[in-house]
Amino acid sequence: MITLEEEKKVATISLCMIVRDEESVLRRCLSSAASIADEIIVVDTGSVDQTRKIALEYTQKVYPYDWTDDFSAARNFSFSKAEMEYCFWLDADDVLTPENQDKFSRLKETLSPDVDVVMMPYHTAFDSSGKPTFSYYRERLVRNCPAYRWKGKVHEAIVPCGKVIYSDIAVEHHKIKPADPDRNMKIYQNQLSHGETLTPREQFYYGRELYYHGEYMEAIQVFTTFLKEGEGWIENNLEACRQLSDCYRALGQKQQALTALLRAMEYDIPRGELCCDIGKWFFEQERWRQAAFWYETALHTPRNDTSGGFVEAQCYGYLPAIQLCVCYDRMKEYQKAEEYNTLAGHFQPDSEAYLRNLSYFALRNKGGENPHALS
Repeated sequence: MITLEEEKKVATISLCMIVRDEESVLRRCLSSAASIADEIIVVDTGSVDQTRKIALEYTQKVYPYDWTDDFSAARNFSFSKAEMEYCFWLDADDVLTPENQDKFSRLKETLSPDVDVVMMPYHTAFDSSGKPTFSYYRERLVRNCPAYRWKGKVHEAIVPCGKVIYSDIAVEHHKIKPADPDRNMKIYQNQLSHGETLTPREQFYYGRELYYHGEYMEAIQVFTTFLKEGEGWIENNLEACRQLSDCYRALGQKQQALTALLRAMEYDIPRGELCCDIGKWFFEQERWRQAAFWYETALHTPRNDTSGGFVEAQCYGYLPAIQLCVCYDRMKEYQKAEEYNTLAGHFQPDSEAYLRNLSYFALRNKGGENPHALS
């Protein structure tokens, strides 16, 4: 007699990738993911290097694709070739560490058949010790059916629906060569030149591209319209306020920069990132007491990686701690300043500021000269 345990099937996975001129990183990526994939699909959008040859070392399912400035179209083409139960996507400069490979193998064995989407953290920046400093969840593993397809020509996404679960299996992004800094901007501007209306998500990311290109006034207009229309997702609204503040700050409009940050609280309770931004505003005005209030708030704000927003890990530990050290030093509350420096060292023991502050406090405690603590 066959038991339910024996009947349970291991989930099957199609690894789906779109690539172009990725010879420097593709082998690293495929080697890290080959053990968890039941099939590998590589869609080449016009490589002129050894990308196709490298892909063929891992799979015969390598397909040419004419690039049309539409990431969703290319990714959906890769999904259309998938034959397994679930589609798993990676970019060529992504990596699964051995630890996460093992976790993924266990997930395949234990995944409930009614799960539609598995959200996984995406680590895109790291400190000197390799610890992630910038992360966010992505819809990484999705059921292979037409309901789960990409939308958006750039910064494309699949809207999670059905039964969604969160996993701690992380994908790490380790870029070797820089991407074309104008690519995304050109795609958005091409859409607008053809009379296309940007979705709220596209508005948000277009505003970010304008900011990155130093087009601050245009970015302000886009973010202001995005927020006024009120159709954005909460996390994008919060981030738009922070980016709006950065635009005003770049233009030297200090009060508008603070107003933009405070506006974020219309949408939800402040995240640690917002608290650090407000703390920084008061810090730059040398208003130490107010700055300390916001850095302390950041330090005690719960971190929620599953909110879907961008998570800057340092805003929940090292950054507010080291800034509190400086704030209290400026207020001549030296014991508290030293305590916060010790806390900063707990979060980041190799920090230059923390280590130099150790010397500073040792000298102060011996009655020596007292330069200010470092931020």
